[in-house]
Amino acid sequence: MTRTLSLGVFSLTAACAVSGAMAETLNVVCSNEQVWCDLMAQNFEIDTGIDTAVVRKSTGEVLAQIRAEAGNPKVDVWWGGTGDPHLIAANEDLTVATGFDTSGLLGWAQNMAEMTDGKAIGAHVGLLGLLYNTEVLKEKGLDAPACWRDLAKPEYKGEITVASPQSSGTAYTELATLVQLFGEDEAMKLLADIGANVNQYTKSGSAPSKMAARGETTIAIGFMHDMVNLKKQGFPVEIVSPCEGTGYEVGAVSVIKGTPNMEAAKKWVEYVSSAEAQSRGLEVGVFNIPSNPDAATDPEAPDMATVKLIDYDFATYGASETRTRLLERWEADVKSKGGNFEE
Repeated sequence: MTRTLSLGVFSLTAACAVSGAMAETLNVVCSNEQVWCDLMAQNFEIDTGIDTAVVRKSTGEVLAQIRAEAGNPKVDVWWGGTGDPHLIAANEDLTVATGFDTSGLLGWAQNMAEMTDGKAIGAHVGLLGLLYNTEVLKEKGLDAPACWRDLAKPEYKGEITVASPQSSGTAYTELATLVQLFGEDEAMKLLADIGANVNQYTKSGSAPSKMAARGETTIAIGFMHDMVNLKKQGFPVEIVSPCEGTGYEVGAVSVIKGTPNMEAAKKWVEYVSSAEAQSRGLEVGVFNIPSNPDAATDPEAPDMATVKLIDYDFATYGASETRTRLLERWEADVKSKGGNFEE
């Protein structure tokens, strides 16, 4: 017969069980919004008993980190952010497949897994768009932008905030989108012309939209689900889907090669792919398109069916050599011409 010693309201055996569960740990690097990173880590720890630490970094920063730590990773799993860097990490053998069955997820999530041999699983979709502050625009007597090319108009000088593609997956998606829309040479010229109107290049892709919402800038480029959140909070903003068409991200989750916590990492992949976990993003203003078809969505969230989307070539623009070449050219053709870059 098993005997237990009473420890207040807990038995000794229960205390040992809790202690054993909490001995399992997980280190997550997250490229989603901080509040969503924190909420998911908190819920995962509560539901699994796994001690979870999370840090938020942009996708470009994460890719640089896991490259530098190859063979001796300090993080176990990477969740969120744009899919291109996840594809690059998979191609560079920096991440590993978990064997997770994606058959219950939407097609684009399954495609991400197929392209990476199961190393990156599609978690959510974000559509690229423009945001402007209606009050600031009216105060300055400016017309609202409707197209990518509008952003190069001289009347917008000093009125636009964007992220840097060297640190931000959002901005790299913008760069790759314009190249696919206009061709590389024309896209770089357009980006340079837009750059003449940019007041600041931020590190984070979501920062420009927040600045526009607060009236610190007039126009921003970013993902529409972040913009919907700002509009629902009551900020005087309007969202624009560029007339020429726009690109999109497939945010992903990847397990870092060499993790000592593989079982916990596998549980994270399963958890963040579940309808229950993805539905809870609405609690903190997450309005992107979830990969689980049973997850709850908001009626004001972006709809892929109503936006003019390009046929985004993830295989090409998620390749290391393509990304390196485009960033080098962007630095030479756009960044070299000046600008205020967030340190």
